[in-house]
Parts: sequence; C-alpha cells; structure tokens
Amino acid sequence: MAKSIVPHTEGELEMASNLFSLDGKVALVTGGSRGIGKMIAKGFLEAGCRKVYISSRKAMACDATAEELGPQCVSLPQDVSTVEGCKALTQRYLQHEDKLDILLNNAGAAWGAEFDEFPESGWDKVMDLNLKSPFFLTQALHGTLAASGSHERPSKVINIASIDGIRLNPQETYSYHASKAGLIYLTRRMAARLIQDHIVVSAIAPGAFASDMNRVARDHSEETASRIPSRRIGTDEDMQGVAVYLASRAGDYVVGQTIAVDGGVALAQLAV
Repeated sequence: MAKSIVPHTEGELEMASNLFSLDGKVALVTGGSRGIGKMIAKGFLEAGCRKVYISSRKAMACDATAEELGPQCVSLPQDVSTVEGCKALTQRYLQHEDKLDILLNNAGAAWGAEFDEFPESGWDKVMDLNLKSPFFLTQALHGTLAASGSHERPSKVINIASIDGIRLNPQETYSYHASKAGLIYLTRRMAARLIQDHIVVSAIAPGAFASDMNRVARDHSEETASRIPSRRIGTDEDMQGVAVYLASRAGDYVVGQTIAVDGGVALAQLAV
C-alpha cells in the first residue's frame, strides 16, 4: 500500500522559512554593482535583509545598481584593492551602521597572458583585489562583525573564490588561479581564528555564471553549457540560493568550508 503524504503543517512551513530568513540583517557586498555580487545583493534583499550596502570601484555603476535594487540598497563606492581602501570603506560603512551581520567579499579581477609575457602589473592587481582585500577588509570590520555575532547566531563572512582555485582552467590566468586557491585556504585559516568571536567564515567557488568577468559564459552560453555536466550555466537563483544558505541560520554550523557551485565541472575533471 502506498504511504499517504501528510501535508506540511503551518508550524513546519514557518520553521523552514525562518531557517533561511535574513529578516532584519545588514549586509555589505563588495563588487556589488554587477555580476555575482549584484546577484547576491538582490538575493539578500529578497531574503529579508534590512539593508544591503554595495561597494565597487566605479561610483556611477554602484549608484545605478543601488537605485535599481531599491531603497534598502545603499551605494558605498570604494576601491578596496589597498589596505587604505579597506579602511576607508569601513569608515564610510560605520557612518551608517554600528554592527554588521554579513560581509560578502566578492570584489575581484582576472588577468590572462602567456607565461613568458605575464606582467607584474597583472600579478599585483589580481592578488591585491582577490586575496589581500578579503583579509584586510575583514580585519578592518572585525570589531563590527563581532559586535553583531553571538554564540547562538554568529555573524558571517563569505568569500567568493572560484572553481579555478580547485581545478585548472586551460586559460593562462596565473595570478587568478593562485589568488583563488589561496583564498580557499585563507578562508579556513580565518575561520579557525574568528569562530571564537562568533564570526563564521566560509566561501563559495562559482563555476560558469554570466558576468563581465566570465564573458565566455555570458556571450557563448550554449557552447559553455555543453562542457558542463549539468548542461547549463549558472543562474542568479543558483548563486543566491547558496549565498542565502550560508548567510542564514541554515549555515551557522558550516565553518571554514568552500562550496563549489559549478554544475559538476570540478568533479567531472577529477573523474577523467
């Protein structure tokens, strides 16, 4: 005899909703004017954040995105590739808020060139923004994050890494590969220290999502999808889902981990 399916009770539905709710939370998203940062900023707002502050180097783009996402999104343009820039963004943020629940370190850059021609400028630009910035911005906001966290409900730092930090991309993006691999291990090191201050640090390693940084996925989505086991590139909802999971109560016990959101690309390479 087939087992009858009992409908979910109102209490069970409410519990599931609360598990992934960001109701009343405040988030800061770097690189939030476009691409993955914009996807996540929108997802945080839809999950209930009271405010989402977005930052990017280009002020006009940052302001335009904040206006598009609505009154609960606030633009704080800032270049965070230097320690001074990280401190400046922190001071600007503290003019608005005295606590921070969620920091999403997403600002990033890439550079491709053949091995014998790879320039120092391409190395430094990428390493500074992709690896140095997440550390020193988190350091600058440490006290603010700690003030928001508790034993029961920690604050969150989410670093945006890449599957290029897990597996090799055939493109010669030396500093990008190094920076993203380093960020994954830096996430673990930071997590081990900051958990004692009720701050949970984790990371997301995206695969192919349409963005200005991943123009191949954006401009040649069907060709890109043919090389992905899931047979499609990532959607806004794919990225928003994992980011909200890590930022919400659902992800409170996920410490120092990096979640690959790549449609199975990294696993497929391991299987070859």
